Amino acid sequence: MAQMTAIPVATHGFFLDGKWVEEGDIVDVRAPYDGALVAHVHQGRREHAEAAIAAAVKAFGTTRRLPAFERQRVLRQIAIGIHERKEEFSRTIALEAGKPIKSARSEVDRAVFTFNIAAEETVRGYGEYLPLDWQQSTAGRWGIVKRFPLGPVAGITPFNFPLNLVAHKVAPAIAAGCSMVLKPAPETPLTALLLAEVIQQAGWPDGGFNAVLLANGDSDLLVTDERIKLISFTGSAAVGWVIKNNAGKKKVVLELGGNSGVIVHGDTDLAYAVDRCVTGAFAYAGQSNISVHRILVEHSIYGKFSELFLAAVNKLKAGDPLDESSDLGPLIRESDAIRAADWVQEAVRGGCAPALRRQPQGFLVRAHCAYRHQAQHESELPGNFCAGRDRRALQRFRRRAETDQQFRLWPAGRTFHPRRQTHFSGVRRARSRSLDCRRCSHFSHRPYALRRHQRFGTWTRGLALLD
Repeated sequence: MAQMTAIPVATHGFFLDGKWVEEGDIVDVRAPYDGALVAHVHQGRREHAEAAIAAAVKAFGTTRRLPAFERQRVLRQIAIGIHERKEEFSRTIALEAGKPIKSARSEVDRAVFTFNIAAEETVRGYGEYLPLDWQQSTAGRWGIVKRFPLGPVAGITPFNFPLNLVAHKVAPAIAAGCSMVLKPAPETPLTALLLAEVIQQAGWPDGGFNAVLLANGDSDLLVTDERIKLISFTGSAAVGWVIKNNAGKKKVVLELGGNSGVIVHGDTDLAYAVDRCVTGAFAYAGQSNISVHRILVEHSIYGKFSELFLAAVNKLKAGDPLDESSDLGPLIRESDAIRAADWVQEAVRGGCAPALRRQPQGFLVRAHCAYRHQAQHESELPGNFCAGRDRRALQRFRRRAETDQQFRLWPAGRTFHPRRQTHFSGVRRARSRSLDCRRCSHFSHRPYALRRHQRFGTWTRGLALLD
């Protein structure tokens, strides 16, 4: 396996109360592609979690009083700072997350967009006028509703979008005037620490943002401490619901795993549908909760779709994430690569016909394709997808979406037929749907699949952070 470009190995502290702290245990950050040492990072202990919360509580006295134009200025400056250091952010993401550099640059662009959205929303925290003269005794009375920052908040983020998912928590907090304690993923802390530099340089008050790498046993303080008024978590369902149960009276915003499918009808533009489905299935080796997990293809085009799909998958290049030509990088952990390979074998034992199958090399699992497999897993199937044909695919998908909690998050469809579009949009318990779009498309400024097991709450317009 080719070695990634070597860079000097630095030691990074964590960001607490406006200062860079070099205390606690030193942990290694390694590139998942080849295991090369990328950096050393100081991991805080429980006393540092306590100090970060105390700093956020103190800083909230300042952030809550900042006028909207000042919060907007900070957010715009952060967006500018990220844009100016785009290549540095992109290379950091590629190194520590194993994300192909092309995709890493796209993530950086999305983060810039996210902070710009938050800057716009900063001045839109409107109140409300309430007439109270509904009876004789209240004649001449009226009231107003005004929103206030909720308080110090905590964010816990995963490895797969080490910049933009952090931005989804940090940007609304700043827009609302809330201070924050962030626990980044242990696999990808460098991007979050780089963002902390940009936030500091943008002039956000000391203690208003704290980024501390913590062991799981020490980070539970972020969940249980009553001074934290909201916890925002993105990660596995198992961990998310434990956090919800232990959070007490504080608000909880969860973004958990997904398990969704795509329907391809016979009247679609087949080449376009194939291109979208390939991207949706294999982007970042499938390590996303919005990846394509199953594709239901109308019987009349099944053969042609399969032919085009396999040809497109065969063209994907797996390799060094820093290589401009790489389409697929490694899985984040070797155990994930082994699990993905085991799932392929499980599918074959269950009667699935493997169309493409390759052996994993370390963390690198080249594309797998499996057909007519009925069994499903709760979590993502990284680096793999399953497809099937059925004349009644839409009816089955709709029935499944309305009865099975695991199949309710964001299905996607591709058809030109108006009646089918209407029928598809009637899947009433799927909180979001995508028509004429691959399943893994996501738009940062719209509500994101609420009120189901996979989502609990929303950051949209920062209202979750306002009382």
